[in-house]
Amino acid sequence: MAPYIAEKKTTMIARPIALTLTIASALTLAACSDNGGKANAQGGGAQKPVVTVIDTVSTSVPLISELPGRTTPYLVAEIRPQVGGIVQKRLFKEGGEVEAGQPLYQIDPATYKASYDSARAALARAQATLKSARLTAKRYAELVKIEAVSTQANDDAQAALAQAEADVASARAAVTTAKVNLDYTRITSPIAGRIGRSSVTRGALVTANQSAALATVQQLDPIYVDLTQSTVELLNLREQMAKGKVKAKDGQVPVTLLFENGSQYGQTGTLAFSEVTVDETTGSVTLRAQFPNPEGMLLPGMYVRARIEQGETTNAVLVPHKALTRNARGEAQVLIVTGEGKVEARTVTADQSRGDQWVVTNGLSGGEKLITEGLQKVRAGADVTAVPPSADGAAPAAGQNNAAAAK
Repeated sequence: MAPYIAEKKTTMIARPIALTLTIASALTLAACSDNGGKANAQGGGAQKPVVTVIDTVSTSVPLISELPGRTTPYLVAEIRPQVGGIVQKRLFKEGGEVEAGQPLYQIDPATYKASYDSARAALARAQATLKSARLTAKRYAELVKIEAVSTQANDDAQAALAQAEADVASARAAVTTAKVNLDYTRITSPIAGRIGRSSVTRGALVTANQSAALATVQQLDPIYVDLTQSTVELLNLREQMAKGKVKAKDGQVPVTLLFENGSQYGQTGTLAFSEVTVDETTGSVTLRAQFPNPEGMLLPGMYVRARIEQGETTNAVLVPHKALTRNARGEAQVLIVTGEGKVEARTVTADQSRGDQWVVTNGLSGGEKLITEGLQKVRAGADVTAVPPSADGAAPAAGQNNAAAAK
């Protein structure tokens, strides 16, 4: 019994000692943890988010509108016969270039040549009659003075002379008409340009002033581009000009052209005119630009987009695309850093884009620190540390941010 009692007492004494050691260890760990936390707090503290900012600059920006349009020939001539007959020859190559006055078709001239010869013969007969009437009238005018003929006979002779002169004039007009009709049997091009396909072949019967054109000639150098601009854009432009935000430029307005594939046309055009009426069906006005087309790259009916400089916006700020976001109402918004190091949200007006930048016309005045990197880490009212962009334009790494913040 004695050994067992001794062992039990030893166990009862060991338990309080173990418990004491456990509590002491816990307190030691807690103290270490607290000291470590204080050390961390003293070493780093609650770090502010670091954002990349750029200084905004107020400047004047050309107001450029990008408008859709289609190419239109500078001149168009639909070739139609002015006399009827059988087509004997086609004198041009389809799709080729023709000159003004170049023969295109030959109509059988036989009947018109006969009419011309007949008119010339009638003119010769009338001229012979006129010669006889003139001599008779002259003779009677002398005889009536000595009363060798009656006054009535003299008057009849003078009237016959006047009628003979009128017959000559009528015959001469008939000759001219017959000559014109004879010339019309050879159909020529009224303008220089490119001619399309022929709608008739040799042996076809054509009639004067028929509705169907024999061919069409189009002058493509220079060439027109008809553009459409909505009345809303036009009103906004005029409103900005009235407020002095847009300065109109005198003289010719340069226009650049973009093809459907996005490539730019090598020649620069000018704005020719703007319609003064609004299309009721589309609510738009038409602008016409003129472009040189020496190589014939622009063909009639091509869809293009034109960039027109319609003025100059003053006191505008260029903002990178990545720095502008939209709020819940869909309004354009940017974040700036105030002088106190706090983030402020600004609602801006950005209706136009130039390359990779927005043109902000309202909401920024220049001199603000605009956040371009780190937008996802901050919100309005937060304290931040602003740093300039790195040399390569990339956002600073976390370690670099902390170093920049410490400096």
